[in-house]
Amino acid sequence: MVERGPWWTVAAAPLLLAALAALAVAADALLAARSAGRPVTLTAAARPFLALPRALVAGPRRLPAPDLLLWRAGVVTVPVAAVLSTLVIPFGNTVVADLSVGVVWFNAMEVTTWAALWLAGWGPNAAFSLIGGYRFLAQGLAYELPLMFALIAAATGAESLRVGDIAAAQQGLWYAVWMPVAFAAHLAGVLAFSFLGPFAHPAGRDAAGGVLGELSGPDRLLLQAGRWLWLASGAAMAVPLFLGGGAGPGLPAWAWSLVKTLLVLALLLAAVRRLPVVRPDRYVELAWVVLVPLTILQVLVPALVVLGR
Repeated sequence: MVERGPWWTVAAAPLLLAALAALAVAADALLAARSAGRPVTLTAAARPFLALPRALVAGPRRLPAPDLLLWRAGVVTVPVAAVLSTLVIPFGNTVVADLSVGVVWFNAMEVTTWAALWLAGWGPNAAFSLIGGYRFLAQGLAYELPLMFALIAAATGAESLRVGDIAAAQQGLWYAVWMPVAFAAHLAGVLAFSFLGPFAHPAGRDAAGGVLGELSGPDRLLLQAGRWLWLASGAAMAVPLFLGGGAGPGLPAWAWSLVKTLLVLALLLAAVRRLPVVRPDRYVELAWVVLVPLTILQVLVPALVVLGR
């Protein structure tokens, strides 16, 4: 049974999310060092963090006629939305906000990233950042519907939009086992709204960094942090939706939630490093022709099970 946590969990949840994101950054740095043939050491893992002091004191880029208000609003909104999404994710038997529409809240925070990335691309008044913003919108047209149907499938199986109820409904069998298409669509959606790995086209090198191209200093750090915070949040959300939450033998519920989150995060990091970048127009075609019909069929499975009870 998931219960609302004490007041201090409001601060603990973002700190835990930040720790998971930092761990993901360090692990990604190790994978990068390994693929480049460099020694896999603690120094390699700490390399991204050693650059933080220099980035914090770096001056902002000066551009002709930027819309600073919209630009900063977009940059700040990405990490803030990622943090807010964690409020409804149970950690063991504790959740910060046990909302009756927790799944909708998570999806709403993720959709907010659409607007934020568009503002981050539009605000600099520069061509390449605008291209990056458009690329993310095109990518969103591809991944959003399969992701929404994946969330709907889990909610339909539990007959509830409360995330804790969905985790509790998997006592006999995890949804990842009998809803594998929804689970895969959720993981793909996590990579897409984090614009990492195969979905990193909005920040592609061919567009001089896209939405990241005109950012420097703390602004760039915020947007980069938002990407990794969203990756960690999406991994954590997969646990109650498809992997039974904190259920498991021998360990306390919070430990199982942590172990499962780390395993999902490791799977996502492997995809980030091993899968090639996919052009948004190609993924749109795949999503609308293949993934959307498959996820709709996946939703029908729990719907028929529920109707047959």
